[in-house]
Amino acid sequence: MIEAMTYVEIYRMILTPEERAPHLPIETRRVPYEMRIRGYLKNPANIGDMVEIETSSKRIERGILVQVNPFFSHHFGHYVPILTEIRNIILKETEDLS
Repeated sequence: MIEAMTYVEIYRMILTPEERAPHLPIETRRVPYEMRIRGYLKNPANIGDMVEIETSSKRIERGILVQVNPFFSHHFGHYVPILTEIRNIILKETEDLS
């Protein structure tokens, strides 16, 4: 059981594929329009339960509980040393322009 006021992420389907606008590309139309929202659990619950959360902007949202203590797992790739060299060259070349 996940305690109330735990930071969580919920999922909600906004539109089914059949409800999507007909002018959208077929690749877009064939999948549901989904939403994921993060906030604080209002009542104790388990993963998969329909729950209410309070977002940081104080909105109350409902959805299926999918993750506890969510985090960002994306990044912009590995460090590329040449980009630092290029940055330094650009800064050096433009410092006289200010």
